[in-house]
Amino acid sequence: MPEYTYITLRQRPELKETAANWFHERWGIPARAYLECMTDYIDRRTENGWYLCMLGDRIVGGLGVIENDFHDRKDLSPNVCAVYTDEAYRGQGIAGRLLDLVVGDMKEKGISPLYLVTDHTGFYERYGWEFYCMAQGDGEPEPTRLYIHR
Repeated sequence: MPEYTYITLRQRPELKETAANWFHERWGIPARAYLECMTDYIDRRTENGWYLCMLGDRIVGGLGVIENDFHDRKDLSPNVCAVYTDEAYRGQGIAGRLLDLVVGDMKEKGISPLYLVTDHTGFYERYGWEFYCMAQGDGEPEPTRLYIHR
């Protein structure tokens, strides 16, 4: 089993550009949008953080926290976003560890509950997330599932 390390971007701010590009390549959101959020986090303008799973110097998984993940329920905040594990590393518990890390870190800062939108069913429930309601994604034809972690 590979040796993974789990970090926040505050612990390794030099990875900011690499991380922004990694998320951009996976989700298609402009890297500058990630950079803005990451800079606000690193510079302590927000506690909405960025969490990475590293294998050596390579990012293999990650997620972030933003105010709203492009849906119509602006009152449900903050949102875990951009949850991703590279395909070759799936099935090893990386996303679950990242989800546990973000929930614990945010709770330590007094930030709870957290929300997330997803089309997945059955995955997030394993990590203590509960279906909360349907939300309309910006520019999406169908509503999507919104989850809460209390």
